[in-house]
Amino acid sequence: MNVPCFLSSAARSLSPTCSAARRLSSRLLGPSTADRRYMSSKRQMDHLERTASNSRQNALYAAQVCGIINESETVKRLRIAVHPDFNFKAGQWVDFFIPGVEKVGGFSMCSCPGLLQKEGVIELAVKYTEHPPAHWVHTMCTVGSHVAMRVGGDFFFDPSPSDPSVDLLLVAGGVGINPLYSILLHTVDLLHANKASGGRDYSIGSAHLCYSAKNSHELLFKNSIIEACRQFPDKFSYDFHVTQQSADVDPHPQSFINRGRITEEVLRDHVDPQRTLCYLCGPPPMIEAISKTLTDLGLSEERILFEKWW
Repeated sequence: MNVPCFLSSAARSLSPTCSAARRLSSRLLGPSTADRRYMSSKRQMDHLERTASNSRQNALYAAQVCGIINESETVKRLRIAVHPDFNFKAGQWVDFFIPGVEKVGGFSMCSCPGLLQKEGVIELAVKYTEHPPAHWVHTMCTVGSHVAMRVGGDFFFDPSPSDPSVDLLLVAGGVGINPLYSILLHTVDLLHANKASGGRDYSIGSAHLCYSAKNSHELLFKNSIIEACRQFPDKFSYDFHVTQQSADVDPHPQSFINRGRITEEVLRDHVDPQRTLCYLCGPPPMIEAISKTLTDLGLSEERILFEKWW
């Protein structure tokens, strides 16, 4: 079986940071980034150690928050203006450095490379926790706040025009939707590019999203996801699931939302061992359960890619 080459592509290294980024980097990291990486508390080390074996770009870029949206009661979406050399692949994350905050955040982009190319911004959707970087986003971050970011991660979808077509199965739990939403938006851009080029750019087979959250209010980006599926009904489809829905949360749940967890029956119709490429992101127990189900359905391990953020 041939696995598409974009699965093993190494993250591209960027040129050294601009002078402004170097100045901010110095303030944030001190004289030795490598030394500071292992000096802080266990929770900070969790992100850096957990991702130590992942590819990382060399450049650390200064950036500025230019918009804040309440995506849900527990999630804020940041719109961040970045340096012109900033670059990422759909599905990747950033090391997120905040002046005055010792701990380093790790947040997946929820926007796609196309938005960066058009507007020079990226977006991060951050759920409230007591972890200092997330707590800062929810309690202290304002439009105009300065941060610095470094791109990393081997969990991405970045096909070349010559790569074989695949059917994507995207499975998300909670805020694990972030990198998968980035991939979905990138797939929309790929479809538009292929149409504009007369079929010379990459051709996606199909994309199906299975997305589970506690309740319908925590199904982030659902309206945009529905719109993408309506725009390309022959290419995109979705299943929304809520696991702890109550009448108090939403007295009129939408008919397109399923109650209960994502099951084998839901996944079976979207697994073709020869064509399906699955991206998973969510809590470890969910990742492990879904991965086992997919292998039981005949999908090989190299076609199951996952990102664990808890």
